[in-house]
Amino acid sequence: MYDDIPEARRQAVPKTASSPSRGNPALWIGSGIGLLVIAVGAAFAVGLFKPEPSQSKVETSPTASTPPTGGTEAPNTPDTTLGHFSYKVAPENELQAITADNRIRLRSSAARAYKQMSAAAAADGIKLQALSGFRTVEDQDYLFFRVKEERAQGAQQRAKVSAPPGRSEHHTGYAMDIGDATQPNTHVNVTFEETRAFEWLQKNAPRYSFELSFPKGNSQGVSYEPWHWRYVGDKDSLETFYNARNLKS
Repeated sequence: MYDDIPEARRQAVPKTASSPSRGNPALWIGSGIGLLVIAVGAAFAVGLFKPEPSQSKVETSPTASTPPTGGTEAPNTPDTTLGHFSYKVAPENELQAITADNRIRLRSSAARAYKQMSAAAAADGIKLQALSGFRTVEDQDYLFFRVKEERAQGAQQRAKVSAPPGRSEHHTGYAMDIGDATQPNTHVNVTFEETRAFEWLQKNAPRYSFELSFPKGNSQGVSYEPWHWRYVGDKDSLETFYNARNLKS
């Protein structure tokens, strides 16, 4: 019967192909299992090779966000005793006499300035008198402790008018007490402010780099001393007095 079909028609008739999807169920099951294994393996690989956070960020982040500890440094304070600052004693070889008897001495720069100032005052009819200059620690020990005992004064009371040893501006060789030679009754007394000598000093002492150490209401709490002046005319003298007032670094 197949031979009855013309050759051309026989060649055109396709062969029926078997369907693998329908004919082989085991293939479907095997493919599914294979895909599942691949998916699980891929997920594991992703988790295994997941990049870690940057080490630098881990280390620096706590530092950046660390709050202040709350601790505060103790404030620096000036070195004072009963309102008086500490001063070094001037070297003997730097002292120069400003009186004929060589009893009163100052550092050479301060001595020259005082002599010039005294001469200028004399030209204006004012006679200045040097009452005190450089003092040793032993000198100041007597003036503070022995006089305190003689007058039955307490330490705080005595410190209002005299510095403890090691704390006097007179140790520096730049400080001195000045009086009016024509009115000795006003020497080392508040009444000195009423003299012509004090009036002249107020106006002219700055020209020679002298300034009043303890004006009225001074921050040290020392009694007003119109007779006590200090020289601040060079680097050393300026730093001696003003660095003593600065806070310690």
